[in-house]
Amino acid sequence: MRALARRRRGIDYWPGFVDALSALLMVLVFLLLVFAIGQFVLSDAISGRDRALAGLRAELAELARVLSLEQDARRSADARVGELSASLAEARDQREALQLALSGTERALAGVQATLETRETELASLSADIALLRELKAQLEAEAAALGAALAGREQELVVQTELAAKSAAQVELLNRQLAAVREQLAELGAALELANEENRRKDIRIEELGRELNLALASKVQQLAKYRSEFFGRLREVLGQREDARIVGDRFVVPSELLFPTASDQISADGLAQLDRLAATLKAVTADIPEDLDWVLRIDGHTDRRPIRTERFPSNWELSAARAIAIVKHLVAAGIPAEHLSANGFGEYQPLDARDSEEAWAANRRIEIQLTNR
Repeated sequence: MRALARRRRGIDYWPGFVDALSALLMVLVFLLLVFAIGQFVLSDAISGRDRALAGLRAELAELARVLSLEQDARRSADARVGELSASLAEARDQREALQLALSGTERALAGVQATLETRETELASLSADIALLRELKAQLEAEAAALGAALAGREQELVVQTELAAKSAAQVELLNRQLAAVREQLAELGAALELANEENRRKDIRIEELGRELNLALASKVQQLAKYRSEFFGRLREVLGQREDARIVGDRFVVPSELLFPTASDQISADGLAQLDRLAATLKAVTADIPEDLDWVLRIDGHTDRRPIRTERFPSNWELSAARAIAIVKHLVAAGIPAEHLSANGFGEYQPLDARDSEEAWAANRRIEIQLTNR
């Protein structure tokens, strides 16, 4: 605001006022010369001019009201910018506390991201308000230009009518000063809008920086979990006896459904129960070393081949794949794995590894996928 005040002090309006007063004096001299000739039309001209000036005063009153509303809107926008700055400062303090304590989890990161989204929404709303202020500014400038044109027209009428009383001249001068004041206020409003736009650009840059920092923190958590995932998959392969049909696909360990379940059933076989017990023991050994602030989850995904199943218990492959995943999760919970670290999902036949229609492809698609990931 001090910079804006210095800018106002730095603008010299005096030459403009001198030119305006010179032009007004010339008009007065001319009017005095023709005053004697136009005396007989003075009464009617003054009456018409009074009505015109009353209309102009009403227009100026309406313009003053609109400017007052504009100033209130600008003060509201300034207050919202201050609140947004305070909110962003609070978010920055929370991020620093998370980095120092090394206790940020994916859930906390998601909360910060949600906060940032809220800030972005508020910034978008503020931008919309600024755009509205710009539109209002343009409207005010148009109205000021129209008012200036109207004043010029009134002056021409006064020249044609060859009469202007001293009182009318004083009123015209007052209107000119008010119009100059309106234009000055419009200039101040434009400068304030530029400052608000610059502040918004700084906020956008800071939001981008926070987003990058959050992504880096999340990537660090994912890298930490990848180390334990590799160890878990290595031990799991040893537990399953290095079977060729049990393999690692990307970040998932794929096990044939026949290793754990009979055909078209969600009842775990005796051999499958033994395999799951060894899986639970391996999972306990690996997760014992995982830091408490790393929020991990073991996903169990059930998949089937595309051949349909229609039984009373399993109307479709959705129910069969989901029931198998749930059966595995329940057994792991019974074996001592915390339920909050387990997830069961059924995908039916809709995510095949092999899209062909053959016995080999169907066997590859009937599978249980195990994924150690973050929440």
